[in-house]
Order: sequence, then C-alpha cells, then structure tokens
Amino acid sequence: MAEGVAALPGAGSPRQGEWNLMSFRFALRGGPAAAALAKTLAIILTMTLAAPLPLLAQTPAQSQAQSPAQSPAQTPAQTPPAAAAPATPAQPGDAFGEDATLTAKTIIYVKGTGTWDKAFETITTSFKKIKVYLDKEGIKPDGLPMTIFTATDDTGFDYEAAVPIAATPKNPPHGDILLGQSPEGAALKFVHRGSYDDLDNTYEAITNYLDDKRLEAKDMFIEEYVTDPLTADAGKLVVNVYVLIKPAGTSPG
Repeated sequence: MAEGVAALPGAGSPRQGEWNLMSFRFALRGGPAAAALAKTLAIILTMTLAAPLPLLAQTPAQSQAQSPAQSPAQTPAQTPPAAAAPATPAQPGDAFGEDATLTAKTIIYVKGTGTWDKAFETITTSFKKIKVYLDKEGIKPDGLPMTIFTATDDTGFDYEAAVPIAATPKNPPHGDILLGQSPEGAALKFVHRGSYDDLDNTYEAITNYLDDKRLEAKDMFIEEYVTDPLTADAGKLVVNVYVLIKPAGTSPG
C-alpha cells in the first residue's frame, strides 16, 4: 500500500461492521417503521462507506526556522585548579649522600608508635610533651630535635622523638618522658626541603641512591629538624635525614 494513503474500509472492515451493528440495534428497538428507517439508513451508510475516502493531506513537515549556528557559549576561560606545590628544590650545598659520623648524645625523648597518615601530628605531639618538661626544669636544648625511627612497615612505625641536652638533669624525667642516648655510627646525610608529606619523595630518592651505590642500611634512620617542627611553616620544613649504614661485608640479619 502506498505510504501516506488512507486505507479504504471494505465489507469486512471494522468501520463497516461498527455501522451495521448500530443500524441492527436501532431496528430491534423501533419495530417495522424503525426497521424500514434503519434499512434506509443502512443503504445510505453503505453507499457512503463504499465511496473512496479522500486522501489524507500530506502536508510536508514544516521545517523549523533554523537559527544561525550559534557559537559555543563564550564563558570566561576557567582557571585550572592550582597544582600541589612541589617539594622545595635543593639549595646549593645541600647534602645528598654525604658521609657523616654520628656521636651519641644525651637525649630527653618520648617513645611511641604511629601511622604514616598521621606521622607529623604524632611526632609533634611528642615534642610538645618534651618541651613542657624542659621548660619546667629550665633545661635548654643542646642540639636539634630529632625523631629516631626504630622500626617501620607499610602502615606505621616505632619511634623516639628526642631533644639533645648538655647533661643529665638533676630531676630526671619519669612517666612518658625518658632519658637516654642517641644512636652513633657511620651514616649518610640527606637534606629535605618542603612539607613533611613530601618526605616520601626524598626517601624514594634515598632508596634509589643506596641501590645504585650497593649500600645496605641498618634498620634505623633519623630525621633531624633544622626548622622547629612546632613553630615552622609545615610546608617549608628543612630536615636532615641520616641513614645508618652497615659496614661493608656485613651479612644480613
């Protein structure tokens, strides 16, 4: 059947059946006169239905007025979010793999454990405790504060947050505050500048350096804080990292 042409209802079509049903019902309810009238109506309806229906007007789809192509919205160029500040670059003279010999010092320290995601917070909390003790006893530090890492794994660490002092105090500390000696021995010194989180990058560089030099580190390292971790800008720290090295030829374990 040609598209766009209305179907003509034939003798058995639903439309013709519907009209025949209507005339039949009228005849049953109106008697002979009504039957004659119904017959006449049926003839007229049949003739009407037999005539071809006009074709459905096929009005062409009216094209919508096409507005000129609009250029993309001229929104101001958005400034991309600021990238995380990179670690402060090393300055001339900064040590990286410099030989150092550590000497034992008398220290006041706090021992504990922590997780890497809160490392700086854990360490500074320990230094606050030490400061309270030193201020109370009128003891001045005799060197830079340090953290001695005695054991580490992927999630956390054991540490000693320490401050060197010149001599054994008259009133020795007690409780969480301890008195002891800092590690000694051959070490390599590396300088880090930047935030504490950026130390991850420095430690990765240190690991690569040790691999290249075929050096084996002891299970201990020290962070010495050139900038006071309690008062310095947390994003502008200067930290000396000391990696204690095993003597050449030392077997593992």
